[in-house]
Amino acid sequence: MSKLFAKKQLSVLLAEASDSEKGLRRTLGAGSLIALGIGAIIGAGLFVRTAAAAGQFAGPAVTVSFIIAAIGCALAGLCYAEFASMIPIAGSAYTYSYATLGEFIAWIIGWDLVLEYALGAATVAIGWSQYLNKLLTNVFGVTIPYQWCHSPFETSDAGVQGIMNVPSLFILLALTMLLVRGIQGSAIVNNIIVIAKVAIVLLFIFLGWQFINPANHTPFTISPDAGTVKMHNGQIVDYSNFWNHGWAGVLRGAGVVFFAFIGFDAVSTAAQETKNPKKNMPIGILVSLAICTLLYILFSYTLTGIAPYSDFLKSGGEASVAYAIDTYMPGYGWLSTFITVAILAGFSSVILVMLLGQTRVFYSMSNDGLIPSVFAKLHPKYRTPYRSQWMFFGFVSLFAAFVPDSVVGDMTSIGTLFAFVLVCIGVIVMRKSNPDVPRSFKTPLVPFVPILGAAFCLLMIISLGIENWSRLIVWLLIGFFIYFGYSVKHSKARKMM
Repeated sequence: MSKLFAKKQLSVLLAEASDSEKGLRRTLGAGSLIALGIGAIIGAGLFVRTAAAAGQFAGPAVTVSFIIAAIGCALAGLCYAEFASMIPIAGSAYTYSYATLGEFIAWIIGWDLVLEYALGAATVAIGWSQYLNKLLTNVFGVTIPYQWCHSPFETSDAGVQGIMNVPSLFILLALTMLLVRGIQGSAIVNNIIVIAKVAIVLLFIFLGWQFINPANHTPFTISPDAGTVKMHNGQIVDYSNFWNHGWAGVLRGAGVVFFAFIGFDAVSTAAQETKNPKKNMPIGILVSLAICTLLYILFSYTLTGIAPYSDFLKSGGEASVAYAIDTYMPGYGWLSTFITVAILAGFSSVILVMLLGQTRVFYSMSNDGLIPSVFAKLHPKYRTPYRSQWMFFGFVSLFAAFVPDSVVGDMTSIGTLFAFVLVCIGVIVMRKSNPDVPRSFKTPLVPFVPILGAAFCLLMIISLGIENWSRLIVWLLIGFFIYFGYSVKHSKARKMM
């Protein structure tokens, strides 16, 4: 049993972090980390999941859903910042858990992060496909056939069934090729995209504010007698259900829009490629989270004020921002096209950071012997885990091409929330087990902040419903099979005991 919870010594982790000759190159400063965080955070969660949460669960009160999700993220972010300043090495929550809670919990976290990064990339790739179709239709009058931009589990109003989401495969391939060439070049591309993306969010808020109809914000939460709505994919939403109206719907909406925040912890996966990580990692995590939270609240308030929430389940279900502009902002057709282009670029930066984060987590797990060494194999020229990058391209492509975004999006949220809970607990454990280790950033009010952070995340997990709990359990069972079949035999930490 003791080997099951074998811990990786902090001195070993720090030695790995300082070995820059054999490992990943340190090229990122605080500014790049903030841009990396914003690049990951602002994307499908804002431009796609906001409309889904408002239409199905929260109504105009989706702004409150964002506040609830932001509080949970902020509390977890404070814990992440302490760990990132202490243990500046690739791997994020996985690495932190290995040093505090032991190998078995670390494995659960590492396996769980696949749901966050890999399926997160798949979700955003699907959103990218939706907006590409909108752009082609508006600008060139060309529409990608429904069956070639939707999964086999989706059917149009005309009865056409999807076959494969081809555009999502295209963007995943392009960004994988970019990442294989190296993170510094990827970060430059990301910085340019982030500037454009933030500018377009601000432009939408500024121009859309004058088109807000106060009637769309009344009532603020969905009424239980609001009836039913048929979604664009044929699914029927009944607002009388407990989680589809009132403050329960707001909480469920928080679990859905939580997807919009998951990028901030991707910053911590780049710790081993960061200059002066003890100083820059907390800055990157907390500043990017603060900027995006403010933008989210203003954006969601504007969007739900422009269009009735029920519209986002019908014709506005895909490319909802462009739909709101085209339908309720006459004379601003140019803005719809401009925003669609910016959103496509923005989604690309999110996918880039998600794919980056996933391979860096598996890079650390491979170095620890928990998964095959192929995941830590670096390119002889670019010093990137290129084989891992290509394998995850194949894995992510399967979900992007053949699974609806609502399924992979909720799986991403529940996987991330579970990881956040364990990170919050890990801070308390580390304060007890290693109280004298230097911390350039300390989580305030321990254990109150970590406990509150874990509680907020658990509350959002509960709101996501039994279907998503079942998927998480099945995913963890698959992970246990791999751990006990392979990892326990190859674990380096076990061999040192």
